Amino acid sequence: MIEEAKRNRDWLVVSIFVNPPQFNEQKDLLNYPRPLEADEAFCETHGVDLLFTPTVEEMYPQANCSWIEVSSVGKYLCGQHRPGHFRAVATVVMKLFQIVQPNRAYFGEKDAQQLAVVRRMSADLNIPVAVIGVPTVREPDGLAISSRNVHLTGADRAIAPRLHLALQCAAEQIREGQRSPGLIRRAGMAVLEAEPRIEIDYFEIVDPDEMQPLAAVHGSVRIAAAIRIGSVRLIDNILVTVGQPG
Repeated sequence: MIEEAKRNRDWLVVSIFVNPPQFNEQKDLLNYPRPLEADEAFCETHGVDLLFTPTVEEMYPQANCSWIEVSSVGKYLCGQHRPGHFRAVATVVMKLFQIVQPNRAYFGEKDAQQLAVVRRMSADLNIPVAVIGVPTVREPDGLAISSRNVHLTGADRAIAPRLHLALQCAAEQIREGQRSPGLIRRAGMAVLEAEPRIEIDYFEIVDPDEMQPLAAVHGSVRIAAAIRIGSVRLIDNILVTVGQPG
């Protein structure tokens, strides 16, 4: 995201903030990686002009009474499994937009629903910020890079690439002409179900803007999934356009 932002900027700001209201489990919040020194060194090496790392007290000096709800876009997929999560995401992003006043904001496509929520919020509320999605960066075996990956044990890390493999399997069904979301889901989920240590939160084919399930595949679709391996929850997705090769 930093490299993409550097191509079109006069002044580049990176914000790092672990937002307590968007965590449903206190244990998850406490265990969330916070390698600030390493992040600072990384940003300096990559030419970031300003690193914004506010404290919780600075972002929430008093109990919040105002929240932003992006209703339909945020209620399915992760919204079903993490109640209130996207309300907290939209609210803190709005606060960051108000503080930093950016012209452009960059979000990773790995969390496609978060990206869709921020885009819809910005459009609905006439926020003068161009919200730009940046393609997911992956390890050589396909696992999407995430701060949560450090919590995977060696054995769990070995099976984690099945998530991307399952998405690719479903995408291949579309490229071969399958248009039934149910059958496409079944093909992808079979890859995950073959590994007993993987617990599936969801595996869905949705509209890439509204993030709602589809009755039939047409145009561009987002195949999105969330799984748990041990105590670690992983999300990933891929965008597939009917008629286009992989």
